[in-house]
Amino acid sequence: MRILTLCLLCLGLFSPLSYGERIKDIANIQGVRSNQLIGYGLVVGLPGTGEKTRYTEQTFKTMLKNFGINLPDSFRPKVKNVAVVAVSADMPPFIKPGQTMDVTVSSLGEAKSLRGGTLLQTFLKGVDGNVYAIAQGSLVVSGFSAEGLDGSKVIQNTPTVGRIPNGAIIERTVATPFSTGDYLTFNLRRPDFTTAKRLAQSINDLLGPGMARPLDAASVQVTAPRDVSQRVSFLSTLENIEVESAPEVAKVIVNSRTGTIVVGQNVRLLPAAVTHGGLTVTIAESLNVSQPNALANGQTVVTPESTIDVAEEDNRMFLFNPGTTLDELVRAVNLVGAAPSDVLAILEALKMAGALHGELIII
Repeated sequence: MRILTLCLLCLGLFSPLSYGERIKDIANIQGVRSNQLIGYGLVVGLPGTGEKTRYTEQTFKTMLKNFGINLPDSFRPKVKNVAVVAVSADMPPFIKPGQTMDVTVSSLGEAKSLRGGTLLQTFLKGVDGNVYAIAQGSLVVSGFSAEGLDGSKVIQNTPTVGRIPNGAIIERTVATPFSTGDYLTFNLRRPDFTTAKRLAQSINDLLGPGMARPLDAASVQVTAPRDVSQRVSFLSTLENIEVESAPEVAKVIVNSRTGTIVVGQNVRLLPAAVTHGGLTVTIAESLNVSQPNALANGQTVVTPESTIDVAEEDNRMFLFNPGTTLDELVRAVNLVGAAPSDVLAILEALKMAGALHGELIII
């Protein structure tokens, strides 16, 4: 009850240490990214766990029509072993035609399970409407479901979503700016002006002045060779350069659901006194019978009576001195015996009073 769950963000919390990170770990190359693909298809071969809906029947008839089998419009096939699905995938950068990638298959209708099903040939399109891959294959479904005649049901994991390892074949590539132009741009995953300056300086220290230029808090532009093979070697060298990232902005992150509190290294407190106590309010309800005397012309009534008792615990007070560190903050809060919910209230009050130097984020 009096335990404060605390995670420490920074490795150099009590004795600040500087360390370098490789450029490949803190930045991406602009334009070199994955692309989302999506398709609409049919899963067949289900053991009676499919669906019978109008759009399933329509999709089934369209598939048969593509094979030269025309069914009357009035004919409604019973396709309990078929389900309509959405097929999605992330197309990695630089992947070439003929290579394969994994796909995720998700039920769109009322199918109970996709276990045992096979995805038929499905075109995967990009945001521009072009087909970039074709998916097909047997599904791997980790979940399962079982239902009894009395309506009881058991479901584990998600039986309506499956994957097909290497289930899609790439048919078209996506152009990237990697091999074009005279420049390459590194985009920081955590934008910071200081880190951008340091990244540019580290590259210039290796390649010479003026080779790298910080554009803003997120981007650093680097002059690169035009020859593709030279550019690959060039980037192989650059991405392994170590850069000392700037310290994170002072933050206190509170998860109000779990009571977890994460305090950053640079959080500081101004002089402040905090008192922590509790009120115990007890409300007792009782009923009194009011009965008139024999000479009075009245009726017996029942009247409620409330007794409210307020008990206040012994308050405890602790004082934060100027420049209080995280260690001192944790020790003081633990000594006061505050629960996580109480700590949240204390931090909010300190922030409102201007005594907390750091961004308070509640998730």
